[in-house]
Amino acid sequence: MDHHRSYNPSSSYHNQSAYKRKRDDAERNHYGNKYFRPNHHHQHHHQSGPPSRQNPISSQALSTRRELYEKDFPVYKQPVEVGCFSLDSERRFFNDSRQMRYYVEPDRNPNFDLRDGYKDRFIKRDDSVKEKLDHILRWILANRSKLTSRTTMASSSALDLDFVTWRGHLTKLLTTPYETREGWLLAVTRFGGTLYISEVETDAARRERDNRTERHEEMMYWGYKFEQYACTDNVQSSPDPSGVVNTNEAFCTVVQTRLADHKLLFSGEVDCRDKDPNAPAPPACYVELKTSAEICTPKQRSNLHRFKLLKWWAQSFLPGVPRVVAGFRDHDGVVVSVETFHISKISHLIKNEYNCWKPTVCMNFCCDFLSFVKRVATEDNPGMVYLFSWEPHRDVTYSVHRDSQYSFLPHWYVEEMTSSQDSHHQS
Repeated sequence: MDHHRSYNPSSSYHNQSAYKRKRDDAERNHYGNKYFRPNHHHQHHHQSGPPSRQNPISSQALSTRRELYEKDFPVYKQPVEVGCFSLDSERRFFNDSRQMRYYVEPDRNPNFDLRDGYKDRFIKRDDSVKEKLDHILRWILANRSKLTSRTTMASSSALDLDFVTWRGHLTKLLTTPYETREGWLLAVTRFGGTLYISEVETDAARRERDNRTERHEEMMYWGYKFEQYACTDNVQSSPDPSGVVNTNEAFCTVVQTRLADHKLLFSGEVDCRDKDPNAPAPPACYVELKTSAEICTPKQRSNLHRFKLLKWWAQSFLPGVPRVVAGFRDHDGVVVSVETFHISKISHLIKNEYNCWKPTVCMNFCCDFLSFVKRVATEDNPGMVYLFSWEPHRDVTYSVHRDSQYSFLPHWYVEEMTSSQDSHHQS
């Protein structure tokens, strides 16, 4: 990396000693070390607002104003995969990698027909069924030994974790300072010393889901169809686009990391992995697949950088997935070109865009939101929900709900965690 450039926070995880070295030295470090280096170039103050070092958290609300988060990039420990799980064609959970697929690089101009099979070879998951955190909770129960330290064995805390959630919920937090259209609701419950975060569908999102056009439904299918063209079930075979696309099936990684002083465990779906036997260990061997409209003008390229790359970067940066392969398709759903985006290079790609998004703002907002949640959600009770609400151009606020429709930790999880803690204390 050219160390005279503005530091690219998406390029490096750094170790603790590197974190204390001179910043110019740290800028040359790449993936593979333990911590991210703070971005020391973003110390700007917004003239009309308070300085960026002002605490954006009040007792009742959290500001989403971007200028408050233009400060040093927070420490983000390199994500470590602690496990994985699979969901089969009927959405059944398996504590293994049976749904893992392997990436087969397409031609640069593949002419994949993404409409193929939509009418006759497509089984769509029922997205009105809200699974909440259930799959992650099943994984936790099956893998308790991986998550329990000596200190938690002897204390009242069940897990050595501050937060458990889905990667997608964290992605929404990262993109919040730049989101102008869609709000969110996040339910939080403190149980056994750990904070669980589960999304609640907003009324606007439900209306959008209920009123999708046929064209929108088909375009959602196109993304899954692209995966079928670019993935295979084993290293030896080739992709088989003549098969059924079943969106119930999923392979999910489970990663552990730390953002500043927040210990995180989250899970996210993974499209495929590099089939090279010499590829690095997960999550560094994983590949994210995307589709997007073909780019014919500089304005379209700029819009990709300013809007779509923000979500692509956030989604893959969080679990440490190093690259996104995008299939660019025409209006009729034919993939006319394929391009690879390396997550470590995205902030360099966007640096010449006017008033563009900044990774440091994303990560600092997420970090401060988690601190806000820790301060607010103090009662340790599986039936208690602190509901955090946000709409574009507003502050994050919250309400408190006891034994309500928002409760999301299932009885089977609470009972098993409680009984296993009791047995630890009695032994």
